[in-house]
Amino acid sequence: MRISALCLYAGLLTLANAAAADLPARQGEMARLVPAAPAAAAPQVTFQDAEGRPRSLSEWRGKIVVLNFWALSCPPCRAEMPALDRLQAAMGDQVAVIAVASGPNPPTRVAAFLAENGITHLTPMADPSMRTALGLGAPGLPVTVVFGRDGHELGRLIGGAEWDAPEVVAFLDALLAEG
Repeated sequence: MRISALCLYAGLLTLANAAAADLPARQGEMARLVPAAPAAAAPQVTFQDAEGRPRSLSEWRGKIVVLNFWALSCPPCRAEMPALDRLQAAMGDQVAVIAVASGPNPPTRVAAFLAENGITHLTPMADPSMRTALGLGAPGLPVTVVFGRDGHELGRLIGGAEWDAPEVVAFLDALLAEG
């Protein structure tokens, strides 16, 4: 039993290291990004826009996507939202930073929170049932999943981060340079 567990661990570590080799260097905040092993296409990821219309992650194919799941009731989530907003402002239209309020977050309260904090570059999205977050295997909030231009998951970061830190911008710039 012990040997099979070690073999399983070694196999998973090998896959993770192989996936990590495909990613640009990860330093600072990005060192916590857990590579997807192996990179797999995203499932049909859907959520709602501010008007309640369904939106799909596939709408952003061709861009690097930073998909953040957060909630008003989550202090680390609230704390990282201004940095996500600054990241979107810094990266322009080649990167889509999508902040999805997961769970029972009243749209009027989400809009008020964004306005009170000067968050103007993020487009508010919602996942009221948390079906999307759970479908992507989010163990809690905040969770941020990074997808490549081809829609494949590159990795995920669990917990809050300073998303506008220089090493995050450098990581995303390196992904963009890969083409």
